[in-house]
Order: sequence, then C-alpha cells, then structure tokens
Amino acid sequence: MGAPKKRNVARIHNEYTESKYYTEEAASIKRSLLVRRLAAFSLLAVLFAFFTISSIYSRAEVLEEKREEKKMLEQKLSGLNREQDILKEEILKLNDDEYIVKLARKEYFLSDKGEIIFSLPEDNKKGK
Repeated sequence: MGAPKKRNVARIHNEYTESKYYTEEAASIKRSLLVRRLAAFSLLAVLFAFFTISSIYSRAEVLEEKREEKKMLEQKLSGLNREQDILKEEILKLNDDEYIVKLARKEYFLSDKGEIIFSLPEDNKKGK
C-alpha cells in the first residue's frame, strides 16, 4: 500500500541472465524512444491540424467579408447605373429646344414678353 519494498536479492551473474538483462534494457530504451517519437509526432500532427483549421477559419471570414463588400458594391453599381440612365435622358432632353425653354421658365423664372410670373410657396404638408 505504500512504497514497494526494496529487495535485497543478489543477481546471478551468468551468461543467460546477463543477456536477458541487456535485452530487457534494450527493449526498455526502444520503448521509451518509441513513446518519445509518438509524442513528438502527435504534437506535430496537432499543431498542423490547429494551423490548418485556423487558416481555413480565417479564410472563411475573409471570404464572407468579401461577399458582403461585393453585395454592397453591386448595389452601389446599380444605383450609379440608374443615375447614368437618368443623366443620359437629361442630355437627350437638353438637346430639345422646347424642353430648354420650359426648364428656363421653371428654374430661372424667365418669361416671354408680356408674361408675369407668380412664385407660389411650396406646400410643407405633402406628407400629411
């Protein structure tokens, strides 16, 4: 139950016991070296697995960020395309003389001879 008792038994020194002792000693050394090699290999395998998994995880995060950025940029692109279409239509309208006259009257309060322009305040109650 406590520490094993130390035996005071002398070893027999003959050829058979010496060879048995050395083979057991060699087997013990081989076993300890095998355990050390397996421990080192296991440690390397765990480290490799850890770095592989962390690399995959970080790349997945970067990929998700890039997808979100792509989605945002696609929305911005569609908005800019709509704005470009509106500006192209405005260019076509500005080539029409009647539209330019109408725009000048509306925006710059220009009038023909004999016309009087009245400026009415805009309604602030449009939302109500």
